[in-house]
Amino acid sequence: MSEFNDKQVDILLAAEQLFAEEGFDGASIRTIAKLAHVNIAMISYYFGSKEKLLEALIIHRTSSMKMQLENISREDLSPFEKVDRLIDLYIWRINENKCMYQIMHFELTTKKRILNMESFMEIKKSNAEIFRRIIEEGQQKGDFRKDLTIELIPPTILGTIVHFRSNRLYFEKILGLDTEEAYESYITNELTLHIKQTIKALLANEN
Repeated sequence: MSEFNDKQVDILLAAEQLFAEEGFDGASIRTIAKLAHVNIAMISYYFGSKEKLLEALIIHRTSSMKMQLENISREDLSPFEKVDRLIDLYIWRINENKCMYQIMHFELTTKKRILNMESFMEIKKSNAEIFRRIIEEGQQKGDFRKDLTIELIPPTILGTIVHFRSNRLYFEKILGLDTEEAYESYITNELTLHIKQTIKALLANEN
């Protein structure tokens, strides 16, 4: 399920906010319903349970990635320019969906509850295939080296930005980022440039 009506989206956004603020266990269906301005029965009708609501939320936040990746793959750009766009997309999505990544990281690493993640995994595999096509295009043109494990490139990008956000207090102190504006600006500029330089160095065919 990847298409949601307006009322379902209202419920998903309310759930996302409360899951991030109070944790999955701390957020009740009652408080989600109140924040979304719906009754509890409507949440039950649309999603069935709080676990199913979480599954739908994860799918809602990840399913739009495919169209954005497809757009990049079709653009008339060099392989390295496409990689720049890919990195910008990944960083933008994390910045826009900080709550969702916080929830997903906790739920998928603790394995505290059993979630049906088949739909999510199918979306991830589909997105990974588009990403692979973009990298393979660069390999075929001789720009990118061929001895790569393509599947490890996205986590290299994501891992850097997630680590930076997860250790915000540390980086604020050592980098002198004393305001919200300074912190977000550093991510947009210096950190993004660092990630692009790292990935390009990894990809570059030096032969």
